[in-house]
Amino acid sequence: MAIGKRLNKAREGVDREKLYPLAEAIKMVKERAKAKFDETIEVAINLGVDPRHADQMVRGVVTLPNGTGRTLRVGVFARGAKADEAKAAGADVVGAEDLVEKVQNGSIDFDRCIATPDMMPLVGRLGKVLGPRGLMPNPKIGTVTMDVTGAVKGAKGGSVEFRVEKAGILQAGVGKASFTEEKLVENIKALADAVSKAKPAGSKGTYIQRVAVSSTMGPGVKVEPGTILG
Repeated sequence: MAIGKRLNKAREGVDREKLYPLAEAIKMVKERAKAKFDETIEVAINLGVDPRHADQMVRGVVTLPNGTGRTLRVGVFARGAKADEAKAAGADVVGAEDLVEKVQNGSIDFDRCIATPDMMPLVGRLGKVLGPRGLMPNPKIGTVTMDVTGAVKGAKGGSVEFRVEKAGILQAGVGKASFTEEKLVENIKALADAVSKAKPAGSKGTYIQRVAVSSTMGPGVKVEPGTILG
C-alpha cells in the first residue's frame, strides 16, 4: 500500500499522454526518484522492427560517455597470455575449462562475459546456461575478441549491451538518479545514436517510434523521439 501511495504521488504532475523534450523528462524523473537507494535511470525504446525475423534483430554495445554508475563483474574465458591480459585489465573471474565447469555447476560470478575466439568451442557448451541470462559472448557486440584488454576495460568503464525484445522494445540502464541531468542526457543520446546506427535493412517505416524514461521505483515519462537524437 505504501508503495502504491508513493507511486501515485510521484505520478502527480506527469501527463501520461504528453511527449516531453528529453531534458525536461529527465528533470521530472530525477525529481521523483525518492527511494532510499540511488535509483537506476532506465530508457525504453519502441522500435519499428519485428525481432522474430533474423534480418530485423537490433543488438549492439555502446560505451556511455559518463558511465553507468554501476560496477560490473566481468568474467573472461581465456588461456595463457590472454588470461594474464584479462586479469591485468581488471577482470573479476578468468579461466578456461575450470571456469566452464564452475558455470555448468551453477556458479556464475559475473555480469558480463567475454571470450577469446579459441575458447568458443568450450563456451558454446554453456549456451543453455548463459543464453537465457543474456551473457553468451558474441562477436557482433565485441564480447568474442582477441582485444581482451579493450573489452574488459569497456565493460568496466560503462559499456552497455542493448538488444530488442520480442515486442520490439529495447530497454537499457543509462546511469543513476545521482547523475546530473546533463550527464544523463548525454548518455541517452549516445545510446540512441548507437541504436540508430544499428537499424536493420529490413526495418520499414518509422524506426524509433516511442521513448520513455523512468527510475527504478518511479513512473515512466514519455519523451519526444526526435529529442533523443543528435
